[in-house]
Amino acid sequence: MIRFLLSRLLTLLVTAFALTFIVFFLTNLEPSLEKIAKSEIGTRVSDAEVESWLDRNGYGEPMLVRYGEWLGVVPGWTHTVDGEVVAGRCEVPGGTVEASAFCGILQGDWGWSTVFRRDVAEIIGRSLALTGKLMFWVMMVMVPGALILGVLAGMREGSKLDRSLSTVSILTTATPEYVSGVVFIAVFASTAVGLRWFNGSATSAMEDATFENFTLPVLTIALYGMGYIARMTRASMTEVMTAQYIRTARLKGVSFPKIVLRHALRNALIAPFTVIMLQFPWLLNGVVIVETLFNYKGFGWTLVQAAGNNDIELLLGVSVVSVVVVLLTQLISDIGYVYLNPRIRVS
Repeated sequence: MIRFLLSRLLTLLVTAFALTFIVFFLTNLEPSLEKIAKSEIGTRVSDAEVESWLDRNGYGEPMLVRYGEWLGVVPGWTHTVDGEVVAGRCEVPGGTVEASAFCGILQGDWGWSTVFRRDVAEIIGRSLALTGKLMFWVMMVMVPGALILGVLAGMREGSKLDRSLSTVSILTTATPEYVSGVVFIAVFASTAVGLRWFNGSATSAMEDATFENFTLPVLTIALYGMGYIARMTRASMTEVMTAQYIRTARLKGVSFPKIVLRHALRNALIAPFTVIMLQFPWLLNGVVIVETLFNYKGFGWTLVQAAGNNDIELLLGVSVVSVVVVLLTQLISDIGYVYLNPRIRVS
C-alpha cells in the first residue's frame, strides 16, 4: 500500500506541474499580457509603451523563467529606481522586497489580484470557505438520497417502483440547474413562506448559512446530481442482484433484506463511489450558474470574475486549487476501490 501511495503521489505531482504550466502558458500569451498593460497604464497607448511596461514588470523574460518565479523556485525579479525597489514579482503594495527573494506560490506568495486589489490567497480562501459550506450541505442531501433511490430501484428490476424512481432520476438529470433554479425561485417566491426563503437566499454574499437562505441553492444543485448518482447505483445494484453468489444466498434461505445489506450493497457501491468522488470537482467549479443565479460569491463566481477580467494571478491561483482538488479526489477514489473491492490488491 505504501508503494502504491508513493507512486500515486509522484504521478499526481508530475500531473499537477504539467497542468499548471499549461494554464500558466495560456494565461501569459501576448494578447492577455497586452490587456493587462493597457488596464494598468491606459487603453490609448502605443505598442512601444505596452512593450516597455511589460519589460519593466518582468513579463519580457522567457516563459520558463517566469513560470519558475511564479512557483518560487527561481529568484523573483525586481525593478529599481535610484536603488529603491518599485516593482517586482515579490512586491506587495506598500512594501519592499530583496532583489534575490524567492517568492512564488510554493513559498506562500499567491500574487496580487489586479481586479479586487487584494491578495489572491485571501480571495481564494474566502471563496473556498463559502463554496465549502454549499458543498457540504449539497453532499448531505444528494448522496444519501441518491443511494437510497438507486438501491430501491435496483433491488427489483422492472418493478413499478423501479420504473417510477428511474423516471424521476432521468427527469432530474435532464433538467439543468438554471432551469430548476428559476422554477424554484418562481414557485417559492410566489408564496409567503417561499418569499422569505428567496429573500434570504438573495443576499449579497450569503456568508451566514441558515436553513432559509441555503434551501433553494442546495436543492437546485442536489437534484441535478442526485439523478445521475441514482442511475449509476441502480445499474450497479441490478447487476449485482443477478450475480451467482446472490442466487446462492437466496437458495440457502437468506432473507432478502440481509442479502441486500450484507452481500449486494458493498459491491454495488463500487461504481457509484467513483461518481460521488467526481462530484467534488464539479461542485467546486461547475456551480457557476447557481452561484450567479442566487448571488452567491463562491469559488465558481471567483473563477468567472478572474477569467472575465483577465486577472492572471487570481486565475492561476484558482486553477491550482482546482487541479489539486481533482487530483486528490482521484487518489481517494483509487484508495476507496481497495477497501470496497476485496479482489483488488496493491503492493
